[in-house]
Amino acid sequence: MDNLSPVDVHGSRTAATAAPVPTPARRFDARRVYTALIGIPIVYAIIRYLPPWGLTLLVVIGGAIALLELTRMGFGDRRNPALTGLAVGLTALLIVRLHWSFSIEAILLSGLAGALLAMLCSSNIITSRVHDTAVALFGPLYIGLTLSTLVSTRALPSGEWLIVFIALVTWASDIGAYYAGTLWGRHPLAPSISPKKSIEGLAGGLALAIAVALLTQLWLVPQLTMLHALVLGLLMTGTGLVGDLCESAIKRAVGVKDSGGILPGHGGMLDRLDSLLFTAPTFYYYVTLVCGFSPLP
Repeated sequence: MDNLSPVDVHGSRTAATAAPVPTPARRFDARRVYTALIGIPIVYAIIRYLPPWGLTLLVVIGGAIALLELTRMGFGDRRNPALTGLAVGLTALLIVRLHWSFSIEAILLSGLAGALLAMLCSSNIITSRVHDTAVALFGPLYIGLTLSTLVSTRALPSGEWLIVFIALVTWASDIGAYYAGTLWGRHPLAPSISPKKSIEGLAGGLALAIAVALLTQLWLVPQLTMLHALVLGLLMTGTGLVGDLCESAIKRAVGVKDSGGILPGHGGMLDRLDSLLFTAPTFYYYVTLVCGFSPLP
């Protein structure tokens, strides 16, 4: 009896499948650290010491690169420079619109008209035309509209420190989840979308994000209360996870591991911005609608 399997004893594999299935192990990549050591001081200097246009330009560049990665994944081996250029232009306009008082409705309607015209003039088969047009219209909303809330946040009182808060909490959530998942990840969180993500990683990201949110509130953003900082830590961890999973679903659908290779150890720009696409709007609308922050006159 000692050598019988669970099937021999119980007639089923219930006992054998009761134990949690380990998530695939991640290898530590030192390039992640080197890239962060170079990139973080540059980003901080732009946020802290340059006028608002400096951050806007940084966001436009990052958003354009992420958009190119998205269209490359969406178009596959098809080349469609007209739709690609249109999508990049719409993304840039959505990000800079606060500086030039562009109407978001005018931008979106112009983009829709341009995309439909490009679809009618394309020589690809009709199914590819419709698919590529949908990708070109989705990209600016997914990347440009969400990232534009960073520019809106910069326009709030002490906006540079609010941007630092967003960046630190978002990065803390990502870092905590990555290393907690690497060290202790055992229970898969969303195996059909991202097999390496684990419940332990989520807990680690949440713990570090809340700690960083409270410390940042104490040292840099006193206009937020500790309760608001705590709530933002919770909300931004949750929405950041949604952003991460959404990009993972897109990559899984097209069969790629990374959106690109521009950031050694991190993959593409979209891989680095996926959480921020959701945490930035979460922060902006929380502090304006709940905390009552208003743009500077």
